Amino acid sequence: MVGLFSCLAFRKKVVKVEDTDRARSASRTSVSRQRKDRVHENENVNDDANLGIANAAAQLRSPAKAFTYRELCIATGMFNGANTIGEGGFGKVFKGRLDTGEIVAIKQLNHEGIQGSQEFIIEVLMLSLLHHPNLMGLKGYCTDGDEKLLIYEYMPQGSLEDHLFGNPSLMPNWVPLDWNTRIKIAIDTAKGLEYLHCRADPPVIFRDLKPANILLDNDFHAKLSDFGLAKLGPVGDKTHVSTRVMGTYGYCAPEYAMSGKLTIRSDIYSFGVVLLEIISGRKAIDPSRGRAEQNLVEWALPIFKDRTKFYKLADPALRGQYPVRCFHQAIAIIAICLQEMPLHRPFIKDVLVALEYLATQPYIPAAAGSAERSPCRPSPSQRDQSRY
Repeated sequence: MVGLFSCLAFRKKVVKVEDTDRARSASRTSVSRQRKDRVHENENVNDDANLGIANAAAQLRSPAKAFTYRELCIATGMFNGANTIGEGGFGKVFKGRLDTGEIVAIKQLNHEGIQGSQEFIIEVLMLSLLHHPNLMGLKGYCTDGDEKLLIYEYMPQGSLEDHLFGNPSLMPNWVPLDWNTRIKIAIDTAKGLEYLHCRADPPVIFRDLKPANILLDNDFHAKLSDFGLAKLGPVGDKTHVSTRVMGTYGYCAPEYAMSGKLTIRSDIYSFGVVLLEIISGRKAIDPSRGRAEQNLVEWALPIFKDRTKFYKLADPALRGQYPVRCFHQAIAIIAICLQEMPLHRPFIKDVLVALEYLATQPYIPAAAGSAERSPCRPSPSQRDQSRY
């Protein structure tokens, strides 16, 4: 493990992130006003919220375009259910075609929850500031009256969640990801986090890392999406940010879940959970399994201590087609990311170096000899190679 996580001496380019206090303050005031007047909501409150978002985007010189609700109705066929490509706490996501012919993903705010409005404001601010190949690009937004929508680049292969666990409604011809593609996705995810943690100033804590928030293009390049819960990290002498506990059960770091103390190493724990899902094909929380296996991390922790049982962590869908040595090293990376004490977890730049090392030793079926034979008997791949 020491070799995998040796300290790095190089310096990275730092991207300055202005906190935009005035813009965020105006946005928070709008959200607070909505919360107080939830029963007697009026148009003035909505106008203030919309003005706050517009002013914030203008101050940040965001390339995101302001769309009208009518434009987005046309783009989605009046938000036709047939164009639905996802749904989450924020609301539904639709596939749409702009008048320029560009295909985009359009996320519509769920009117039922006030939290969605706050996430909307934060996401516009964050994506106006942060730009990286492994972060989702914001094309525009809409704040017509009560309607609040975000327009993103379209990711044709959907989410990592769809590919790990299968989604028959969206992917009738689903085939499991091969080992090399899984490592590639893990590296892209780590690159996105490395940008947020190491090159943004102050650092940004993603706070909701999970397979559903990792989207894939046609070449299976991964990008982080859904910045509604993102938080600026501690600066100066501060060691953490105190905040209300939010995120997804099964992915939150234990110290954050118990105390609300948030650090960049909280994201490292979440990354460990996601990487464990990637290699095992199991969900972080799965009520359909037996009681001892419902919580993935609790089930896996004893296995980390017994090398002879590592094979139990392999996704059966891999059909034994993975390099055993790299598989064991991936388990070592996961184990150190899931350390209970935050300070015992590595920085994301070190995790990235370790994963990139694994990528230099891909699984090549024709060259897989007895030394790299997995505990499960290999079988012919079912993957449609033309897709990759």
